[in-house]
Amino acid sequence: MAERENTGLRRRIYEILEVAESGDKASRWCDYALIVLILINIIAVILETVPPIQQAYDDVFDKLELISVGIFTIEYGLRVWTAVERVGQRRVPALKSRFRYLMSPVAIIDLLAILPFYLSFIIAVDLRFLRVLRLLRVFKLTRYSAAMTMLLNVFREEASSFYAAFFVLIIVLILASSGIYLFEQDAQPEAFGSIPHAMWWAMATLTTVGYGDVTPITPFGKLFGACITIVGIGMVALPAGILASGFADQLRRRREALEREFQIALEDGIIDEDEERALEVRRQELGVSSDAAEDIRRSATKRSGTPNTSNSCPHCGRSISRRAMDS
Repeated sequence: MAERENTGLRRRIYEILEVAESGDKASRWCDYALIVLILINIIAVILETVPPIQQAYDDVFDKLELISVGIFTIEYGLRVWTAVERVGQRRVPALKSRFRYLMSPVAIIDLLAILPFYLSFIIAVDLRFLRVLRLLRVFKLTRYSAAMTMLLNVFREEASSFYAAFFVLIIVLILASSGIYLFEQDAQPEAFGSIPHAMWWAMATLTTVGYGDVTPITPFGKLFGACITIVGIGMVALPAGILASGFADQLRRRREALEREFQIALEDGIIDEDEERALEVRRQELGVSSDAAEDIRRSATKRSGTPNTSNSCPHCGRSISRRAMDS
């Protein structure tokens, strides 16, 4: 009996921390509270770097840090404890499912959010360095942001493409630094005296930043530098193109997922209030705009052969008030 109650409590805590479903006010307010706390911490870390503010409110910052670390530590512990309730983990041994969660990116981010505080008691390091590390807490917002989640998904799915692009960048970087070293080593030994020294110029040129602190002065060096600058334009466009393609693919998948949700809701020919709320929550989770959702609704309605059941115009998609509909 006690084990069953413990399982029920664990499931409820999991729902509050992980799943903010429609109508679950406790889960929704928990999300809001954690988001506000994260934002307050980020602002505090930034303000602490201003000496007058840091001196005037040092005690306030210390108390805020203690409270925040305490809350984040409890949150981290509860997320690890409830990891067995995650989808697909119920039939997995508890220890294995918790270990899987500990190795996940979101769990590592949660750990990094509290680790600097505890490191200060274990090893002697510069406290200013640890304070700056607390800015890593901004990544905790990825759990509550559809856009950040989409970005992480793009990086994860396109990891092999990014690795290939960066591998090509490293090869070109070595070739560029070696070439400029050959042309400029005698003219500018202080800047291009070795290939490692020349890599600074090569990286700044390939990324089209061009700081101008180191530039070739020999005719062949200038010609080679111009060629590397042209190559750099393509090197910058390569990962940008991969990222743009990944974003477009993610958006397409999310819209298709929302369209499937609409089609399921329209199987009985009507979308009731509960389904409407569930679809709205799902739209927000997927990060689809209201206008795009209305287009998807109309498309799903046409495919299902049912009349438009939403309170919106079938032509322009604007909301129609209930009074106007009744009249």
